[in-house]
Amino acid sequence: METLILIAAIIVMTALGMWLIHRLNRQHGARIAAFRFGDALPGVGRRPGRRPRTPGGSAR
Repeated sequence: METLILIAAIIVMTALGMWLIHRLNRQHGARIAAFRFGDALPGVGRRPGRRPRTPGGSAR
């Protein structure tokens, strides 16, 4: 009898976790859809590239 209760509790907790994850994903999707991106490719061209190294090993 205890085994059946344990299995039922595991199934209920798994279903509750799946429902919670589904809800959080739906909220996140709504937030992403509402946000308007300004750049076509975010992050491109925002930071300068790395300076080339000199033969001595330092970048100065």
